Amino acid sequence: MKIGYLGPKASFTYAAAYAAFPEIHHILIPFDTITEVIKNYETGLVDFAIVPVENSIEGSVHQTVDYLYLQADNIRAQAEIVQPIKQQLMGTDSTKRIDKIFSHPQAIAQSLKYLQTHFPKAKIESTDSTAYAAQFVAAHPDKPFAAIAPVASSLEYDLTIIAHDIQEIDENYTRFWILGKTRPQIKLPVSDQKITLALTLTDNQPGALYKALKIFSDFGINLSKIESRPLKTFLGEYFFLVDAVYSGDYIYLINALEKLGVTVKQLGKYKVYKM
Repeated sequence: MKIGYLGPKASFTYAAAYAAFPEIHHILIPFDTITEVIKNYETGLVDFAIVPVENSIEGSVHQTVDYLYLQADNIRAQAEIVQPIKQQLMGTDSTKRIDKIFSHPQAIAQSLKYLQTHFPKAKIESTDSTAYAAQFVAAHPDKPFAAIAPVASSLEYDLTIIAHDIQEIDENYTRFWILGKTRPQIKLPVSDQKITLALTLTDNQPGALYKALKIFSDFGINLSKIESRPLKTFLGEYFFLVDAVYSGDYIYLINALEKLGVTVKQLGKYKVYKM
């Protein structure tokens, strides 16, 4: 079985992929961007795709949720992996001057307070993944570069950790979705079961959001998240991303929402596993 993930090797997504599919006969295939991961799943190159969807400090990974709602058809999350995140500052030499720091935008945001305090003059540049940042720094040992990445990246690319656990908050977690046609068998502890729906409300209807949310209340369904995202059509037009703790059949919920004129896209019904 082939599993696509946001690479390169030793990224946080790789760790989630390996935790979910540790068997030696599974083939983990890295891709450079989240969009590439999902597109290669759509074309059938991989059987499952693993992508980050939300961080506890920085919120949703918009590249993931926007693609799944606005561009993808009939792609469902079949499982969720929750991973604790620890950010490390690393380079080829711990004594070398650092003029430029590379990492994924989420990792940069999670570590910004540390960077502003200790490296206020360093230029910060975004990369498509933390592991790619580490790989890039390792490929330029003569440059005053550093990367923010997981411990595994320092081992994979032979880098020295300059500062440990530089994220602003200790309770730092990222949710990863496993996209697929079937539910994978995962040998990790299960903490919950959830559904994720994307809702587009009828235009110019007073109380439309309230009426939609009341449906969840009427069904006794507890929401764990609601977020608005732009539809990328006109200013002021949004869809709403809703997570709910729920394990039953939700077809009646969807029918009730659609009777209100709400457009519903199902993004997944899945168990939540903790690393």
